[in-house]
Amino acid sequence: MGFDLKEAIKVANQVLSVKSGRNLTDVEILVLTGAWNREEYDQIAAKHQYATSYISQDVAPKLWKTLSDALGERVKKSNFKEALKRYWDTYLALPPGPGRQPQPSAPRVTALEQLPAPPPTVDRDRYVARPPLETICYETLLQPGSLVRIKAPTLMGKTFLINRILAQIASQNYRTASLSFELADRKIHFTDLDRFLRWFCSLLSRELGLANQIEEYWDEAGMGSKVSCTTYVEDYLLTESDRPLVVCLDDVDLLFPFPEVYEDFFGLLRSWYEKARTRPNWKKLRLVIVHATDVYIRLNINQSPFNVGVPIELAEFTPEQVRRFAQQHGFPETTPLVEPLMQLVGGHPYLLEQALVHFKTHAELSLAEFLASAATDSGIYAGHLREHWLNLQEHPSLATAFQTIISAHRPVPLEPMQAYQLQSMGLVRLTGNQAEPRCQLYRQYFRSRLGFAP
Repeated sequence: MGFDLKEAIKVANQVLSVKSGRNLTDVEILVLTGAWNREEYDQIAAKHQYATSYISQDVAPKLWKTLSDALGERVKKSNFKEALKRYWDTYLALPPGPGRQPQPSAPRVTALEQLPAPPPTVDRDRYVARPPLETICYETLLQPGSLVRIKAPTLMGKTFLINRILAQIASQNYRTASLSFELADRKIHFTDLDRFLRWFCSLLSRELGLANQIEEYWDEAGMGSKVSCTTYVEDYLLTESDRPLVVCLDDVDLLFPFPEVYEDFFGLLRSWYEKARTRPNWKKLRLVIVHATDVYIRLNINQSPFNVGVPIELAEFTPEQVRRFAQQHGFPETTPLVEPLMQLVGGHPYLLEQALVHFKTHAELSLAEFLASAATDSGIYAGHLREHWLNLQEHPSLATAFQTIISAHRPVPLEPMQAYQLQSMGLVRLTGNQAEPRCQLYRQYFRSRLGFAP
């Protein structure tokens, strides 16, 4: 039986049923169907008479996040087919083997209803402290008109740190709002400043539990979008309460390819930061800007929010933090896993977490077996590695650059834009202008893969 849309919906229903005790809703099926047929969110919305913002900002992001949690890998519009098919292939097309969950009632799964539970996901209450970063962020955001900039590649723990800090801040009776630019429809919101600022204000209102009052404050023709946005924030969102407001903007580097929006928006953030020095109402606003790569875009130094405030850069876990992480997963303090895992994946939080969860749920698995399969398409990192591989295939120049890096025995210089992009993806570690693979897992896997790269 081939893998088509019908089977994809069945797989999605199965994993959601196991994880959340529910099936896809009707509107989620519409989004899944439209995405399968390569339709944009505005097309899906128009076809079924929904508001575009409802589909693109509410239904779709929640659907991809729910599937991510259920499948144990990051799922988005561009890769959900592959993610669901991987689950299908693992539990339907292949016989049980090392690392796969056995089926006691039959030698081979023959129906979707017999699919096993998805790979265990992370206990989100686990957190490894990275002192003094938490204290610096917390104490900075208590100051009027403050700004914190957090930088780290993808899957390095930025979201955990942010959530931790926002929870601490909220306990001090501060209002908090966290906005990810991943929720924006790039073809709609990132190509037009007015649409982007309306989206920004709408999402911010929603995060704060406030009614959308944009039409009452917006005057694009008279005042312009930037003034309208500033007025909305100052006269409505900030005035609505005497409590300080911390706004966290995550994934802001997604804006970097869109100068028609980022030049004005980042300038706007800088102007708000400057207003907080003299205007009491603006002092209530505190900003957190989160990005995955260095700021390679051109901005006037007096209009950039990236050269003010307090910079925070997340490094990999130290050996001591890895040992603490392992203990949180139930391993003894003297576990022999730490050193070989760090030799394979360094102190990469996500990759370490996947390994620790896997060892905990597969007690029969030996370390030698794990290491032998880790960098292959049958290992636990298969989905993560394939996602990187697909990204590189879509960007041949990056694939060529990365091939040079993994073939070398020492860090190599890269063209700045390629270095920033590979760093953002989390594939390389930069020292000055030179790059090396972030970990041996990537070197091992892509040495064979990139031998066949175009």
